[in-house]
Amino acid sequence: MLSLPLHPDHFTLPRILPAAPLPLAAQLHALLLKLNFHSHAHSFNALLAAYLANARADLAFRLFGGGGSSAVLDVVSWTTMVGGLCRLGLVDDARELFDGMPERNLISWNAMISGYVKAGRFLDALEVFDQMRATGLEGNGFVAASAVVACTGAGALARGREVHRWVEQSGIQMDAKLATAVVDMYCKCGSVEEAWRVFQRLPTKGLTSWNCMIGGLAVHGRCKDATELFHQMEREDVAPDDVTLVNVLTACAHTGNVSGGRHYFDYMVQRYGIEPKMEHYGCMVDLFGRAGLLDEAKKVIDDMPMEPDIGVLGALFGACKIHRDLDLGEAIGWRVIELDPQNSGRYVLLANLLASAGRWGDVARVRQLMDERNVSKEAGRSVIEIDSEVCEFQCGTLRHPEEKEIFAMAKDMMRKIGLEGYAPDTSDVLHDVAEEAKEASLLYHSEKLAIAFGLLRTRPGDTMRVTKNLRVCRDCHEATKLISRVFEREIVVRDRNRFHHFRDGVCSCNDYW
Repeated sequence: MLSLPLHPDHFTLPRILPAAPLPLAAQLHALLLKLNFHSHAHSFNALLAAYLANARADLAFRLFGGGGSSAVLDVVSWTTMVGGLCRLGLVDDARELFDGMPERNLISWNAMISGYVKAGRFLDALEVFDQMRATGLEGNGFVAASAVVACTGAGALARGREVHRWVEQSGIQMDAKLATAVVDMYCKCGSVEEAWRVFQRLPTKGLTSWNCMIGGLAVHGRCKDATELFHQMEREDVAPDDVTLVNVLTACAHTGNVSGGRHYFDYMVQRYGIEPKMEHYGCMVDLFGRAGLLDEAKKVIDDMPMEPDIGVLGALFGACKIHRDLDLGEAIGWRVIELDPQNSGRYVLLANLLASAGRWGDVARVRQLMDERNVSKEAGRSVIEIDSEVCEFQCGTLRHPEEKEIFAMAKDMMRKIGLEGYAPDTSDVLHDVAEEAKEASLLYHSEKLAIAFGLLRTRPGDTMRVTKNLRVCRDCHEATKLISRVFEREIVVRDRNRFHHFRDGVCSCNDYW
């Protein structure tokens, strides 16, 4: 175009800039200045987007600051900066700009809300969502989906219900994407029954909706319901995909249905031509490993047509820890650590395995390796939602306005279940110290602190919902079973892998997790 010669106008460059790599973006910036288009809003905003897309927030800030002296900045400019900074992980910088915006539209609000969601800061996302609602601004499907996903991440069922009601009352169209997000929210916040009701009311169900519901049933340990829904999907002529197979295999793994897992793996491959991927082999390793069939799990890895990744090896490693296979677990453990050297959970699992055999010298070796690589152990965190208030507790510390009352309740809670036969399980305590000290440390597990807080705020017959970032340890699992009976509460715990529904001294997992 330039060689004709034909000069571009101020609508030309905005179409090129968003996809421009950094050297070209800089050249186009210079051309904008030569043509005196830099003060045109479309061109200016496209240039901002180009620098942010190239991860040059510094250049975007320089341009944005320079544009601030003229009339070129508009709501699109501010929103472009907020959204671009969020995508680069600079959410605090984005929030500072967002708070200073002279005006905001729905796209601006959603940029900040979704930015927090992508950063895993779900409570901050809900705070911004509440601010938006307080302005009286009507929402849309994009804002609603972001808010629903924030509730999912926070494990905030009451907030999720509130957002769902807001969607229905606002007349926002429940398209397939939003409907699937709502179903997923109810599943992951512990209310699979509400998820089922939403799923059943969908006028049309796409494959994503079916997969979401099957996956939700799977993580709640409802294998029979998950496989029946799969067959219903088949009857409605919806062909499964590789995600469907993962969900069905997960359902089998969580309940120890080894024969079912074998059947569905072969069935979907042969009937639908689904080519097994890494995650499918990982599911089979998990299935056999949880069931204690470690030789079969290892055979799956040996026969795979590709090199196993960290997820597949990690599944076998975890099974070795559960079934206390020291030799295989140690061999796999060191291999896993080298493949995933910055994941603290791998070191902790290996150290736990070695500690169970009393090999404290090797435990110290693992800790030293963590120190040398600057790897910090991920602290256990538990979130509990009571009356729409979300509170987080961290393992080993108690910082809360009611900390004295919570700690007193935790001690009383443990005393009462002790009278019912509770015996502390210190097998996962990573310290070569006296047994009494190990038992004392169990009281500060984040799940117990969250449950103690819940007992202060609820009455017999109520349901408490706790979301953990780690797998439930043996001691907390046994303690929570007794707490549910002694204090007459239903306690729903979502850990890293699945849901546990505790009621009347029994867990829905039947102690298989």
